[in-house]
Amino acid sequence: MPRKAKAPGGTPAAAARLFAASVPVEGTLAETYLRSRGLTHGGVTSALRFHPKCWHRDEGQTKSIPKPALIAAVTDGAGALRGVHRTWLAPDGKGKAAVETQRRAMGHLLGNAVKLTSHEDILVVGEGIETMLSLFEAAPGLPVWAALSSGHLGALLLSEGLQRLYIAIDRDPAGQRAAERLSARATKAGVPVRVLEPLLGDFNDDLLANGKEALRQHLARQIGREDRERLLG
Repeated sequence: MPRKAKAPGGTPAAAARLFAASVPVEGTLAETYLRSRGLTHGGVTSALRFHPKCWHRDEGQTKSIPKPALIAAVTDGAGALRGVHRTWLAPDGKGKAAVETQRRAMGHLLGNAVKLTSHEDILVVGEGIETMLSLFEAAPGLPVWAALSSGHLGALLLSEGLQRLYIAIDRDPAGQRAAERLSARATKAGVPVRVLEPLLGDFNDDLLANGKEALRQHLARQIGREDRERLLG
C-alpha cells in the first residue's frame, strides 16, 4: 500500500500533524517555562502542548535544528484546528530559546485564535498566550482567547451569540490600534465592548511584578459590575 504523502509545510494539515505529535504540557519543559512566567494553569487547557524536538531555523541558516517548544492550537469558529503557534524554549525551560526567532506560527491564523478556555456569551481576548493566561491565573472564571498579535487581534472573528466583549490590550500603540479596530467591529455588530488595560507593558508584566491578587483587584476595577460576580466569583 503506498504511503500517504505528507502535507506541505505551513498548511493547516501540517499544523495538525505537529499538534498531534506533541504531548500534554504537564511535567514537561513547557510547564517549566509557563511557571517561570508565573503561570500555573498551562496544563489545564487542551489548546497547549509540548514538542521536545520541534524544528527551528533562523533566517540565513541552511540547516534546521530540533529544539523544545510550546505548541498552541489555533482554531476557527467551529473548533477546527487551522494552525499552530510555536514558542521555542531554552534547554532547561526557564525562558525562551537563545535564537533570533523565538516564536513562529504556521497555518491559517487570520480571524482565528488560541482558545485557552471555552466561553458562553462573554469573552476576553488579547494578543499573547502568556498575557491571556495571566488573566486566567488571577481570575480563573475568565473565558480567555489569545489572537497572537496585534494584527490578528484586530481581525479576530467574533463568535455567534456573544453578548459582551472584553479586550485586554498591551500598552503600546499597535495594541491600542488593534483594540480600536476590533471594538469598532464589535460595536457595529451590537456587542458591547470594554477595554482592560495593564499597569505595565502587558498583563504578564503586571502578574510578575505585583502578584495575582493585585492583578485580580486591578481587573475588578475594570470589569463591568454586571459581570463581576460571574467572572470573578
